[in-house]
Amino acid sequence: MDTPIFLKEQFEKLQAQETSELTGFRQQAFQNLEQYGIPTLKHEEWRYTRVNTLFNKDYEVNNNTGLTWEQLSDNRLPGYQDANELVFVNGVFNPSLSNLLSADLEVLPLNEAAAVYKNIVDTYLGHSADYLKDGINALSSAFVHGGVFIQVKRSKAVEHPVYIYNVAVATDVNVLAQPRSLVYLQQNAQLTITETNITLGSQQSFTNKVMEIVLEQDANLSYYLIQNDSTNASQVSTTHIRHIGTSYSKAVTVSLDGALVRNNLNIILEAPHCESHMYGLSLLSGTTHVDNHTIVDNRQPDCLSNELYKGLFDGNSTGVFNGKIFVQQIAQKTNAFQSNKNILLSDGASVNTKPQLEIFADNVKCSHGCTIGQLDEEALFYLQSRGITENSAKAMLLHGFAIDVLDNITNEAIKKYVDVIISKRLNFDLETI
Repeated sequence: MDTPIFLKEQFEKLQAQETSELTGFRQQAFQNLEQYGIPTLKHEEWRYTRVNTLFNKDYEVNNNTGLTWEQLSDNRLPGYQDANELVFVNGVFNPSLSNLLSADLEVLPLNEAAAVYKNIVDTYLGHSADYLKDGINALSSAFVHGGVFIQVKRSKAVEHPVYIYNVAVATDVNVLAQPRSLVYLQQNAQLTITETNITLGSQQSFTNKVMEIVLEQDANLSYYLIQNDSTNASQVSTTHIRHIGTSYSKAVTVSLDGALVRNNLNIILEAPHCESHMYGLSLLSGTTHVDNHTIVDNRQPDCLSNELYKGLFDGNSTGVFNGKIFVQQIAQKTNAFQSNKNILLSDGASVNTKPQLEIFADNVKCSHGCTIGQLDEEALFYLQSRGITENSAKAMLLHGFAIDVLDNITNEAIKKYVDVIISKRLNFDLETI
Protein backbone atom coordinates (compact mmCIF):
# COMPACT_ATOMS: atom_id res chain seq x y z
CA MET A 1 0.00 0.00 0.00
CA ASP A 2 1.27 3.46 -0.92
CA THR A 3 0.32 5.02 2.41
CA PRO A 4 0.38 8.76 1.52
CA ILE A 5 -1.69 8.25 -1.66
CA PHE A 6 -4.13 5.91 0.08
CA LEU A 7 -4.70 8.27 3.01
CA LYS A 8 -5.15 11.28 0.75
CA GLU A 9 -7.73 9.45 -1.36
CA GLN A 10 -9.65 8.33 1.72
CA PHE A 11 -9.50 11.81 3.25
CA GLU A 12 -10.84 13.52 0.12
CA LYS A 13 -13.61 10.94 -0.03
CA LEU A 14 -14.61 11.67 3.58
CA GLN A 15 -14.52 15.43 3.10
CA ALA A 16 -16.75 15.14 0.03
CA GLN A 17 -19.26 12.87 1.77
CA GLU A 18 -19.59 14.72 5.06
CA THR A 19 -19.69 18.48 5.43
CA SER A 20 -20.10 19.63 9.03
CA GLU A 21 -18.63 21.90 11.68
CA LEU A 22 -15.68 19.48 11.76
CA THR A 23 -14.66 19.93 8.13
CA GLY A 24 -12.09 22.63 8.88
CA PHE A 25 -10.80 20.71 11.89
CA ARG A 26 -10.16 17.68 9.70
CA GLN A 27 -8.47 19.78 7.02
CA GLN A 28 -5.96 21.26 9.47
CA ALA A 29 -5.26 17.83 10.94
CA PHE A 30 -4.60 16.34 7.50
CA GLN A 31 -2.06 19.09 6.83
CA ASN A 32 -0.36 18.10 10.09
CA LEU A 33 -0.43 14.47 8.98
CA GLU A 34 1.30 15.36 5.72
CA GLN A 35 3.89 17.37 7.67
CA TYR A 36 4.64 14.73 10.34
CA GLY A 37 4.13 11.53 8.38
CA ILE A 38 3.68 8.14 10.02
CA PRO A 39 6.31 7.76 12.79
CA THR A 40 9.33 5.55 12.22
CA LEU A 41 12.04 4.41 14.62
CA LYS A 42 13.82 7.71 13.90
CA HIS A 43 11.04 9.50 15.80
CA GLU A 44 12.30 9.61 19.41
CA GLU A 45 8.87 8.99 20.92
CA TRP A 46 8.42 5.87 18.75
CA ARG A 47 11.94 4.46 18.74
CA TYR A 48 10.91 1.13 20.31
CA THR A 49 7.56 0.70 18.53
CA ARG A 50 7.39 -0.03 14.79
CA VAL A 51 3.98 1.44 14.13
CA ASN A 52 4.88 2.23 10.52
CA THR A 53 4.92 -1.49 9.69
CA LEU A 54 1.17 -1.58 10.35
CA PHE A 55 0.68 0.39 7.14
CA ASN A 56 2.22 -2.29 4.93
CA LYS A 57 -1.22 -3.71 4.19
CA ASP A 58 -4.49 -2.59 2.64
CA TYR A 59 -7.21 -1.36 4.99
CA GLU A 60 -10.86 -0.51 4.80
CA VAL A 61 -11.55 2.86 6.46
CA ASN A 62 -14.91 3.72 8.08
CA ASN A 63 -16.20 0.40 6.78
CA ASN A 64 -19.80 0.23 7.96
CA THR A 65 -21.02 -3.30 8.57
CA GLY A 66 -24.11 -4.92 9.96
CA LEU A 67 -23.52 -6.18 13.48
CA THR A 68 -25.88 -7.56 16.12
CA TRP A 69 -25.63 -7.94 19.86
CA GLU A 70 -25.81 -11.69 19.34
CA GLN A 71 -22.39 -11.49 17.66
CA LEU A 72 -21.07 -9.48 20.59
CA SER A 73 -22.78 -11.36 23.41
CA ASP A 74 -19.68 -13.29 24.42
CA ASN A 75 -17.65 -10.08 24.62
CA ARG A 76 -19.84 -7.94 26.83
CA LEU A 77 -18.18 -6.82 30.03
CA PRO A 78 -19.53 -8.16 33.33
CA GLY A 79 -22.10 -5.92 34.92
CA TYR A 80 -23.36 -4.73 31.52
CA GLN A 81 -26.97 -5.14 32.70
CA ASP A 82 -26.41 -2.15 34.98
CA ALA A 83 -24.19 -0.08 32.66
CA ASN A 84 -24.51 2.46 29.89
CA GLU A 85 -23.08 0.73 26.80
CA LEU A 86 -21.62 2.70 23.90
CA VAL A 87 -20.54 0.72 20.85
CA PHE A 88 -18.20 1.81 18.06
CA VAL A 89 -18.13 -0.45 14.99
CA ASN A 90 -15.03 -0.01 12.84
CA GLY A 91 -14.51 3.38 14.45
CA VAL A 92 -18.07 4.68 13.95
CA PHE A 93 -20.49 5.13 16.85
CA ASN A 94 -23.46 2.79 16.48
CA PRO A 95 -26.55 4.11 18.36
CA SER A 96 -28.63 1.02 17.58
CA LEU A 97 -26.21 -1.20 19.50
CA SER A 98 -25.77 1.27 22.34
CA ASN A 99 -27.86 1.34 25.48
CA LEU A 100 -28.21 4.37 27.77
CA LEU A 101 -29.65 3.85 31.25
CA SER A 102 -28.66 7.11 32.96
CA ALA A 103 -30.77 10.21 32.44
CA ASP A 104 -27.85 12.33 33.69
CA LEU A 105 -25.63 11.14 30.83
CA GLU A 106 -25.82 13.13 27.59
CA VAL A 107 -24.49 11.46 24.44
CA LEU A 108 -24.52 13.20 21.07
CA PRO A 109 -22.86 12.54 17.72
CA LEU A 110 -19.71 14.64 17.71
CA ASN A 111 -20.66 16.51 14.53
CA GLU A 112 -23.98 17.54 16.15
CA ALA A 113 -22.23 18.60 19.35
CA ALA A 114 -19.89 20.76 17.25
CA ALA A 115 -22.94 22.90 16.48
CA VAL A 116 -24.94 22.57 19.73
CA TYR A 117 -21.92 22.98 22.02
CA LYS A 118 -19.73 24.85 19.61
CA ASN A 119 -17.64 26.67 22.24
CA ILE A 120 -16.79 23.45 24.11
CA VAL A 121 -15.91 21.48 21.00
CA ASP A 122 -13.90 24.32 19.43
CA THR A 123 -11.95 24.82 22.66
CA TYR A 124 -11.19 21.24 23.70
CA LEU A 125 -11.36 18.94 20.69
CA GLY A 126 -7.85 18.23 19.44
CA HIS A 127 -5.97 19.50 22.52
CA SER A 128 -4.04 16.22 22.65
CA ALA A 129 -2.19 17.35 19.51
CA ASP A 130 -0.36 19.93 21.66
CA TYR A 131 1.39 17.02 23.38
CA LEU A 132 1.45 14.36 20.67
CA LYS A 133 3.05 15.94 17.62
CA ASP A 134 3.05 12.91 15.37
CA GLY A 135 1.22 11.49 12.39
CA ILE A 136 -0.78 8.92 14.37
CA ASN A 137 -2.56 11.55 16.45
CA ALA A 138 -3.03 13.73 13.36
CA LEU A 139 -4.44 10.71 11.50
CA SER A 140 -7.23 10.36 14.07
CA SER A 141 -8.19 14.04 13.80
CA ALA A 142 -8.02 14.05 10.02
CA PHE A 143 -10.48 11.17 9.85
CA VAL A 144 -12.91 12.22 12.59
CA HIS A 145 -16.17 10.58 11.59
CA GLY A 146 -18.87 8.98 13.68
CA GLY A 147 -17.41 10.25 16.96
CA VAL A 148 -19.36 11.04 20.12
CA PHE A 149 -19.67 13.85 22.63
CA ILE A 150 -20.34 12.69 26.19
CA GLN A 151 -21.38 15.20 28.85
CA VAL A 152 -22.37 15.11 32.49
CA LYS A 153 -24.13 18.24 33.67
CA ARG A 154 -23.34 20.22 36.80
CA SER A 155 -23.60 18.36 40.15
CA LYS A 156 -24.76 15.13 38.49
CA ALA A 157 -23.25 11.80 39.50
CA VAL A 158 -23.94 9.24 36.80
CA GLU A 159 -25.26 6.21 38.67
CA HIS A 160 -24.45 3.62 36.02
CA PRO A 161 -20.90 3.23 34.70
CA VAL A 162 -20.17 3.77 31.02
CA TYR A 163 -18.86 0.78 29.06
CA ILE A 164 -17.29 1.62 25.71
CA TYR A 165 -16.69 -1.16 23.18
CA ASN A 166 -14.39 -0.44 20.23
CA VAL A 167 -15.32 -3.24 17.83
CA ALA A 168 -13.35 -4.01 14.67
CA VAL A 169 -15.11 -6.38 12.26
CA ALA A 170 -12.20 -7.96 10.40
CA THR A 171 -13.91 -11.06 9.04
CA ASP A 172 -13.28 -10.33 5.34
CA VAL A 173 -10.95 -7.32 5.16
CA ASN A 174 -8.24 -5.56 7.16
CA VAL A 175 -9.80 -2.74 9.15
CA LEU A 176 -8.49 0.68 10.19
CA ALA A 177 -10.83 1.91 12.94
CA GLN A 178 -10.53 5.34 14.55
CA PRO A 179 -13.09 5.85 17.34
CA ARG A 180 -13.09 9.43 18.63
CA SER A 181 -14.77 10.91 21.68
CA LEU A 182 -14.85 14.13 23.67
CA VAL A 183 -15.98 13.79 27.30
CA TYR A 184 -16.95 16.86 29.31
CA LEU A 185 -17.68 16.80 33.05
CA GLN A 186 -19.20 19.99 34.36
CA GLN A 187 -18.70 21.30 37.88
CA ASN A 188 -19.07 18.63 40.59
CA ALA A 189 -19.98 15.92 38.06
CA GLN A 190 -18.95 12.28 38.51
CA LEU A 191 -18.42 9.54 35.95
CA THR A 192 -16.83 6.08 35.65
CA ILE A 193 -15.74 4.78 32.23
CA THR A 194 -14.51 1.31 31.27
CA GLU A 195 -13.20 0.88 27.73
CA THR A 196 -12.19 -2.23 25.81
CA ASN A 197 -11.37 -3.37 22.27
CA ILE A 198 -12.89 -6.34 20.44
CA THR A 199 -11.74 -7.72 17.08
CA LEU A 200 -14.05 -10.13 15.27
CA GLY A 201 -12.51 -12.19 12.47
CA SER A 202 -9.05 -13.34 11.47
CA GLN A 203 -7.97 -10.42 9.30
CA GLN A 204 -5.78 -7.62 10.67
CA SER A 205 -7.26 -4.75 12.64
CA PHE A 206 -5.63 -1.47 13.63
CA THR A 207 -7.57 0.71 16.08
CA ASN A 208 -6.35 4.28 16.53
CA LYS A 209 -8.47 5.65 19.36
CA VAL A 210 -8.42 9.15 20.85
CA MET A 211 -10.50 10.10 23.88
CA GLU A 212 -10.18 13.64 25.22
CA ILE A 213 -11.66 14.32 28.67
CA VAL A 214 -12.25 17.69 30.33
CA LEU A 215 -12.87 18.11 34.07
CA GLU A 216 -14.36 21.27 35.54
CA GLN A 217 -14.21 22.32 39.21
CA ASP A 218 -14.74 19.41 41.67
CA ALA A 219 -15.38 16.89 38.89
CA ASN A 220 -14.47 13.28 39.59
CA LEU A 221 -13.45 10.73 36.95
CA SER A 222 -12.53 7.04 37.13
CA TYR A 223 -11.28 5.55 33.87
CA TYR A 224 -10.39 1.91 33.20
CA LEU A 225 -8.87 0.58 29.98
CA ILE A 226 -8.91 -3.21 29.57
CA GLN A 227 -6.84 -4.52 26.64
CA ASN A 228 -7.36 -8.22 25.96
CA ASP A 229 -7.78 -8.38 22.19
CA SER A 230 -6.69 -11.06 19.73
CA THR A 231 -3.17 -11.45 18.35
CA ASN A 232 -4.25 -10.08 14.95
CA ALA A 233 -5.26 -6.79 16.57
CA SER A 234 -3.04 -3.73 17.00
CA GLN A 235 -4.02 -0.49 18.65
CA VAL A 236 -2.88 2.97 19.58
CA SER A 237 -4.94 4.27 22.49
CA THR A 238 -4.72 7.95 23.44
CA THR A 239 -6.47 9.16 26.59
CA HIS A 240 -6.04 12.88 27.25
CA ILE A 241 -7.38 14.12 30.62
CA ARG A 242 -7.47 17.87 31.10
CA HIS A 243 -8.15 19.30 34.58
CA ILE A 244 -9.39 22.85 33.94
CA GLY A 245 -10.73 23.17 37.50
CA THR A 246 -9.67 21.69 40.81
CA SER A 247 -10.68 18.08 40.22
CA TYR A 248 -9.82 14.40 40.66
CA SER A 249 -9.01 11.66 38.17
CA LYS A 250 -7.91 8.05 38.33
CA ALA A 251 -6.84 5.98 35.33
CA VAL A 252 -6.07 2.24 35.34
CA THR A 253 -4.67 0.56 32.20
CA VAL A 254 -4.53 -3.24 32.06
CA SER A 255 -2.80 -4.77 29.01
CA LEU A 256 -3.18 -8.52 28.64
CA ASP A 257 -3.09 -9.45 24.95
CA GLY A 258 -2.88 -8.12 21.41
CA ALA A 259 -0.25 -7.68 18.72
CA LEU A 260 1.20 -4.17 18.95
CA VAL A 261 -0.26 -1.92 21.63
CA ARG A 262 0.69 1.71 22.26
CA ASN A 263 -0.96 3.65 25.09
CA ASN A 264 -0.67 7.43 25.40
CA LEU A 265 -2.00 8.77 28.70
CA ASN A 266 -1.75 12.54 29.18
CA ILE A 267 -2.73 14.29 32.41
CA ILE A 268 -2.83 18.08 32.17
CA LEU A 269 -3.23 19.84 35.52
CA GLU A 270 -4.37 23.37 34.72
CA ALA A 271 -5.84 24.36 38.11
CA PRO A 272 -4.42 24.41 41.66
CA HIS A 273 -5.00 21.50 44.05
CA CYS A 274 -5.78 18.91 41.37
CA GLU A 275 -5.21 15.24 42.13
CA SER A 276 -4.49 12.51 39.61
CA HIS A 277 -3.61 8.83 39.95
CA MET A 278 -2.34 6.55 37.16
CA TYR A 279 -1.90 2.81 37.38
CA GLY A 280 -0.85 0.31 34.76
CA LEU A 281 -0.38 -3.43 34.58
CA SER A 282 1.01 -5.40 31.64
CA LEU A 283 0.84 -9.20 31.73
CA LEU A 284 2.24 -10.38 28.41
CA SER A 285 3.33 -13.55 26.66
CA GLY A 286 4.00 -14.67 23.09
CA THR A 287 5.18 -11.79 20.90
CA THR A 288 2.84 -9.11 22.24
CA HIS A 289 4.37 -5.62 22.38
CA VAL A 290 3.01 -2.97 24.76
CA ASP A 291 4.34 0.59 24.86
CA ASN A 292 3.06 2.87 27.65
CA HIS A 293 3.80 6.57 27.24
CA THR A 294 2.58 8.91 29.98
CA ILE A 295 2.73 12.66 30.44
CA VAL A 296 1.86 14.62 33.57
CA ASP A 297 2.04 18.37 32.99
CA ASN A 298 1.82 20.39 36.21
CA ARG A 299 0.78 23.87 35.13
CA GLN A 300 -0.53 25.20 38.46
CA PRO A 301 0.68 24.96 42.10
CA ASP A 302 -0.27 22.51 44.86
CA CYS A 303 -1.14 19.56 42.62
CA LEU A 304 -0.61 15.88 43.38
CA SER A 305 0.02 13.07 40.91
CA ASN A 306 0.91 9.48 41.66
CA GLU A 307 1.92 6.97 38.99
CA LEU A 308 2.59 3.24 39.32
CA TYR A 309 3.11 0.97 36.30
CA LYS A 310 3.99 -2.71 36.62
CA GLY A 311 4.85 -5.34 34.04
CA LEU A 312 5.13 -9.12 33.88
CA PHE A 313 6.73 -10.31 30.63
CA ASP A 314 6.94 -13.88 29.40
CA GLY A 315 7.78 -15.60 26.11
CA ASN A 316 9.15 -13.17 23.54
CA SER A 317 6.99 -10.26 24.65
CA THR A 318 8.32 -6.73 24.89
CA GLY A 319 7.42 -3.82 27.08
CA VAL A 320 8.15 -0.12 26.88
CA PHE A 321 7.55 2.53 29.52
CA ASN A 322 8.26 6.20 28.91
CA GLY A 323 6.92 8.45 31.65
CA LYS A 324 7.38 12.22 31.69
CA ILE A 325 6.57 14.62 34.50
CA PHE A 326 6.72 18.33 33.76
CA VAL A 327 6.61 20.90 36.56
CA GLN A 328 6.23 24.39 35.17
CA GLN A 329 7.77 27.38 36.94
CA ILE A 330 4.45 28.53 38.38
CA ALA A 331 3.65 25.05 39.75
CA GLN A 332 5.20 25.46 43.20
CA LYS A 333 4.46 22.87 45.91
CA THR A 334 3.87 20.16 43.35
CA ASN A 335 3.91 16.58 44.60
CA ALA A 336 4.59 14.15 41.74
CA PHE A 337 5.62 10.51 42.08
CA GLN A 338 6.35 7.93 39.43
CA SER A 339 7.37 4.28 39.64
CA ASN A 340 7.82 1.56 37.03
CA LYS A 341 8.48 -2.03 38.17
CA ASN A 342 9.00 -5.00 35.86
CA ILE A 343 9.62 -8.74 36.14
CA LEU A 344 11.04 -10.77 33.26
CA LEU A 345 9.78 -14.35 33.28
CA SER A 346 11.76 -15.68 30.31
CA ASP A 347 15.06 -15.12 28.53
CA GLY A 348 13.23 -13.95 25.40
CA ALA A 349 11.26 -11.15 27.08
CA SER A 350 12.57 -7.59 27.22
CA VAL A 351 11.72 -4.19 28.67
CA ASN A 352 12.82 -0.65 27.85
CA THR A 353 11.99 1.90 30.52
CA LYS A 354 12.68 5.62 30.71
CA PRO A 355 11.20 7.67 33.57
CA GLN A 356 11.80 11.41 33.21
CA LEU A 357 11.43 14.59 35.24
CA GLU A 358 11.59 18.16 33.92
CA ILE A 359 11.28 20.56 36.84
CA PHE A 360 11.29 24.34 36.47
CA ALA A 361 10.03 25.14 40.01
CA ASP A 362 12.13 25.08 43.18
CA ASN A 363 9.61 24.12 45.89
CA VAL A 364 8.44 20.64 44.89
CA LYS A 365 8.49 16.99 45.97
CA CYS A 366 9.09 14.75 42.98
CA SER A 367 10.50 11.28 42.54
CA HIS A 368 10.81 8.67 39.83
CA GLY A 369 12.35 5.26 39.48
CA CYS A 370 12.29 1.96 37.65
CA THR A 371 13.28 -1.65 38.30
CA ILE A 372 13.73 -4.65 36.02
CA GLY A 373 14.36 -8.03 37.59
CA GLN A 374 13.19 -11.56 38.22
CA LEU A 375 11.22 -13.27 40.96
CA ASP A 376 12.55 -12.88 44.48
CA GLU A 377 14.39 -16.17 45.10
CA GLU A 378 14.28 -15.75 48.88
CA ALA A 379 10.51 -15.27 48.89
CA LEU A 380 10.14 -18.23 46.55
CA PHE A 381 12.27 -20.41 48.86
CA TYR A 382 10.29 -19.27 51.91
CA LEU A 383 6.95 -20.30 50.38
CA GLN A 384 8.34 -23.66 49.25
CA SER A 385 9.70 -24.26 52.75
CA ARG A 386 6.11 -23.97 53.97
CA GLY A 387 5.01 -26.86 51.75
CA ILE A 388 3.83 -24.85 48.73
CA THR A 389 4.84 -26.26 45.35
CA GLU A 390 7.21 -24.24 43.18
CA ASN A 391 4.57 -23.44 40.54
CA SER A 392 2.03 -22.38 43.16
CA ALA A 393 4.63 -20.27 44.94
CA LYS A 394 5.53 -18.48 41.70
CA ALA A 395 1.85 -17.87 40.96
CA MET A 396 1.28 -16.44 44.43
CA LEU A 397 4.23 -14.05 44.14
CA LEU A 398 3.25 -12.88 40.66
CA HIS A 399 -0.37 -12.39 41.66
CA GLY A 400 0.76 -10.40 44.68
CA PHE A 401 2.93 -8.28 42.42
CA ALA A 402 -0.09 -7.43 40.26
CA ILE A 403 -2.81 -7.05 42.86
CA ASP A 404 -1.92 -3.56 44.12
CA VAL A 405 -2.72 -2.22 40.64
CA LEU A 406 -5.99 -4.15 40.41
CA ASP A 407 -7.06 -2.92 43.84
CA ASN A 408 -7.48 0.53 42.31
CA ILE A 409 -10.37 -0.69 40.15
CA THR A 410 -13.41 0.19 42.25
CA ASN A 411 -15.95 -1.32 39.84
CA GLU A 412 -16.11 -4.74 41.53
CA ALA A 413 -17.44 -6.57 38.46
CA ILE A 414 -14.59 -5.27 36.29
CA LYS A 415 -12.01 -5.90 39.01
CA LYS A 416 -13.10 -9.53 39.41
CA TYR A 417 -13.21 -10.00 35.62
CA VAL A 418 -9.60 -8.85 35.24
CA ASP A 419 -8.45 -10.76 38.31
CA VAL A 420 -9.90 -14.01 36.94
CA ILE A 421 -8.09 -13.54 33.61
CA ILE A 422 -4.80 -12.81 35.35
CA SER A 423 -5.20 -15.70 37.80
CA LYS A 424 -5.89 -18.17 34.99
CA ARG A 425 -2.85 -16.88 33.12
CA LEU A 426 -0.71 -17.37 36.23
CA ASN A 427 -2.37 -20.67 37.23
CA PHE A 428 -3.28 -19.03 40.49
CA ASP A 429 -6.23 -20.33 42.51
CA LEU A 430 -8.37 -17.41 43.59
CA GLU A 431 -10.08 -19.63 46.16
CA THR A 432 -6.85 -19.67 48.18
CA ILE A 433 -7.06 -15.92 48.84
